[in-house]
Amino acid sequence: MSDQMNHQADQLPPAAQQLVQKFTSRRATIGVVGLGYVGLPLALVLAEAGYRVLGVDRDPQKVDRINHGTSYVMDVPASAVAAAVQGGKFSATTSYADLAAADGVSICVPTPLRKTGDPDLSYILDAARALQPALHSPMAIVLESTTYPGTTRELLLPELENSGLKVGQDLFLAFSPERLDPARTDWTTRNTPKVIGGVTPACTAVAGAMYGQAIESIVRVSSTEVAEMTKLLENTFRAVNIALVNEMAIVCDRLGLDVWEVIEAAATKPFGFMKFTPGPGLGGHCIPIDPLYLSWKLKSVKYNARFIELASEINTGMPRYVVQRVQDALNQHGRALHGSQVLVLGVAFKAGVSDTRESPALDVIGLLKEKGAEVSYYDPHVPEVQDEGWGLRSVADPLKAAQGADCVVIVTDHGGVDYLGIAQAAALVFDARNALAGVNIGDGRIIRL
Repeated sequence: MSDQMNHQADQLPPAAQQLVQKFTSRRATIGVVGLGYVGLPLALVLAEAGYRVLGVDRDPQKVDRINHGTSYVMDVPASAVAAAVQGGKFSATTSYADLAAADGVSICVPTPLRKTGDPDLSYILDAARALQPALHSPMAIVLESTTYPGTTRELLLPELENSGLKVGQDLFLAFSPERLDPARTDWTTRNTPKVIGGVTPACTAVAGAMYGQAIESIVRVSSTEVAEMTKLLENTFRAVNIALVNEMAIVCDRLGLDVWEVIEAAATKPFGFMKFTPGPGLGGHCIPIDPLYLSWKLKSVKYNARFIELASEINTGMPRYVVQRVQDALNQHGRALHGSQVLVLGVAFKAGVSDTRESPALDVIGLLKEKGAEVSYYDPHVPEVQDEGWGLRSVADPLKAAQGADCVVIVTDHGGVDYLGIAQAAALVFDARNALAGVNIGDGRIIRL
């Protein structure tokens, strides 16, 4: 360590100094609670940095697959899991008791919204309670699950201190939001800057040392609340701007303009404009949900986040808008939506992934079925999908399915799909993703959002 880092370490409580030394020498064992889309990539990055990593998940099938060196997350190659397991750096268990051997623990569990719109923090609280018997001094605990400002200090800290250990002296508690963007190869867990905010300065220092050996850039902030708010701002920014271009798509349709041409022209401005594109709605666990965590929290301080609520209203209304446009397009071609054969291309929430959480495609399919359409779908990454009241399996041949459909609706623009061939074979195509940019068959069969 540099002289400055040595001086900073000398100012820490003895237990914190002990942990920092263990992390910087990479002799530590780190537990990762929750081995899903966030936890599994994090566990591998930590293992590849030289730590001994113990993953904990309630799902015995996930645990078994990891211990056999296979992967169930698209962004994580089985070869990487196998190398870490065979090298003795990574193993998985369903038992929280095994975390008694860990020097640090990252909690990466789901934080969904309930149907009532309020945050469901039961997974975080369950993990904290299950972890209590394994707590010891010194130990670092870092929450990565997205939540509202105040969760780490107000909910997680009291649960941990029920063990009799003191945060800031025995336990070092911090929040560090996950920033994973599935299917990206340029920005990954390893090179995306990691924001860390601790309950105390010592907590921040310890958590920074834990992640700093595995992740290229650490951004330390003054508190857990700042770190929690950072994640919500990032995704609220995206949700609001997507809502803006979604509304622009509706506006341009009313004015008889091509929204995609307008966006491309605006994007030539080298300053003051950031390109966002419209679509059939928002999907994934983060962007549709995270702003609503903030909106819910603000109600407790008697503030109505009108901008956030409006953006959510626009984005959640896009599937219904898409279905209305499909219905109108069929009418113009002499067909009713009721009884029509409709092929939906793509049900994952974004291109290149298999994740269907909050996918607008599910709403589009549900609404089409409500209006009496006979719906099928194709997705190379999702062999079957279920939602409330219905379930479907992907067709094997999208080109053949398109030939027999009255309308094809492009909802998720996966790579490797022959959209041109499908458009040429189909009677009608509604393109909600501009997958057929520049294609003009000439007879009005392609209709764009």
